[in-house]
Amino acid sequence: MALFFVNGATFATWGVHIPTIKARFGLSDAMLSFAMLAVAGGAILAMGPVGRWVARLGSGRASMLGGVAFALCTLGILAMPAFTLLLPMLLLFGMTNAAFDVAMNAQAATVEASRPRPVMSALHGMFSLGGMAGAAFGGLMLTLGVPPLAHAAMIAAMTALTAVGVAGGLLADHPAMPTTDHHHRAHASRALWLLGLMAFLGLVGEGAMYDWTAVYMRDVADAPLGWISFGYATFSGGMACGRFGGDLLRARLGDARTLTGSAWLGFAGIALAIAAPWPVPTLIGFSLMGLGAANMVPIFFVAASRLPGVTAAEGIARVARFAYVGLLLGPVLIGGVAHLANLRFGLAVVAVTMGVIALFGARAARRYLTPR
Repeated sequence: MALFFVNGATFATWGVHIPTIKARFGLSDAMLSFAMLAVAGGAILAMGPVGRWVARLGSGRASMLGGVAFALCTLGILAMPAFTLLLPMLLLFGMTNAAFDVAMNAQAATVEASRPRPVMSALHGMFSLGGMAGAAFGGLMLTLGVPPLAHAAMIAAMTALTAVGVAGGLLADHPAMPTTDHHHRAHASRALWLLGLMAFLGLVGEGAMYDWTAVYMRDVADAPLGWISFGYATFSGGMACGRFGGDLLRARLGDARTLTGSAWLGFAGIALAIAAPWPVPTLIGFSLMGLGAANMVPIFFVAASRLPGVTAAEGIARVARFAYVGLLLGPVLIGGVAHLANLRFGLAVVAVTMGVIALFGARAARRYLTPR
């Protein structure tokens, strides 16, 4: 829980200081987008090697090293004196984030496999909680006029000390179920592609919600100025609540039924926001979408960690790569549709992704998900 919390808080620190970076180097919106793309690109490029690295080193030790490296890169971003040096640092930031992310999720899969009841959703809830805490603390530091480098140093120290401090309490990874059968290996490969595709669809919707909720509240729902940020807040709040309650659902219903119900809930939320584009119904719809999206990634990661012949780290890394691509392309895809039609049509793409997962995803992947 501590590792997930500091990961969320550290990544939020980068988000808080995006305007700082833009102002310091006088970046245009296009150049700022390029800088943000470097973070996502670094994570996507690193996913393959990272999975093998974590599997070889063990998720406990990799969590410690990945957390310390991620902390140092967070500090490095705010220390760069020139934009030409910032870009490679952002690439490293994305890579170390991927290493920390895969390692702690592989460790989480080991912890869940060692317990009688699921815990993965609650751990992802701690990531959401850490993100909210990191953003709130960053806002306080900006209000108090604390220099950005000093703020980054505080967060980096917290993350590095946590990663080192908890390392001794982490578990040894369970060995991958061995298989030399070609049929089993092909089965595992198909499973990873299928889980990755579902993760891609799920994160297309999630990424779109992060970037487009405020715009939808302002331009479509005609919300008052003070309500515009509530769209993001209700979606994030729904995500946090859904994750902290998700393990109970997974234990009672199983992963397959939880996934199907979650996807239908997300579909209903977006449908409500599109059909009733006024502030209150839209906020209710966004909160339902948050509840629906909350447990998708935890379920996909757990399923990927249990495939025969594949280590937990490698399975999670393969699925996470698809997820990162979806998170990156989601906002762009919705923006393109909105440009050609309008934002209500753009948001309908999110409803379609949820509907596809609800209708076909869980049914197709049922053999890889925990039944009840």
